[in-house]
Amino acid sequence: MKKGIIVLLAALPLLLSRCSVNQQLSQAKALGDCRYTIASADSVFLAGTDIREFRKLEDLNPARFPRLAAGLLTRNVPLDARINLDITNPTNKLAGINQLEYKVILAGQELFNGFLNQRIEVQPGGGRTRIPVRLNANAYQLLTDAKTRDAFTQLVQNLSGSSGTQPSKLTIKIKPTLALGNKAVNYPGYITIDQEVTNKILLGN
Repeated sequence: MKKGIIVLLAALPLLLSRCSVNQQLSQAKALGDCRYTIASADSVFLAGTDIREFRKLEDLNPARFPRLAAGLLTRNVPLDARINLDITNPTNKLAGINQLEYKVILAGQELFNGFLNQRIEVQPGGGRTRIPVRLNANAYQLLTDAKTRDAFTQLVQNLSGSSGTQPSKLTIKIKPTLALGNKAVNYPGYITIDQEVTNKILLGN
């Protein structure tokens, strides 16, 4: 009897670890089945200038904005933003993860990438959670490459609230990270979100 208890106690950490891993996998899978929406964007700055200053195509003229001109000369045009992402859980299981990696892609070009180190939890049965995601990137390549220039200019106009602009198509890729003991293991594959960003994005409409 005593020997059986000793064996059980010895196996307990392994059993708890497996239980924790299975729970994380279940919650991560539910997260993959959630619906994602870019609800709004705020605190958006291009080369230190509020994005709302660039409502017209001609407003991107470096002659009007010395910081933008300096950024183009030094090949460093910082783009900073915060995107508020709504996650809705239509499943009957709790969706959650402790960490995740994310990428934002425009016209086939990676616009941002980052790592969110916080607990994300979405209750089942239609629960909703809003996650603010900070984005920082060098937009020089996007502004100067013929393959991305038009798409990026269009995105800037949409983020500025400019009227008469076609929606911009953004792709967000999310990869949850699982905690296995002292190791972090990436969830297989990405959760991919394709969404059109309109000129109402700053208002959250």
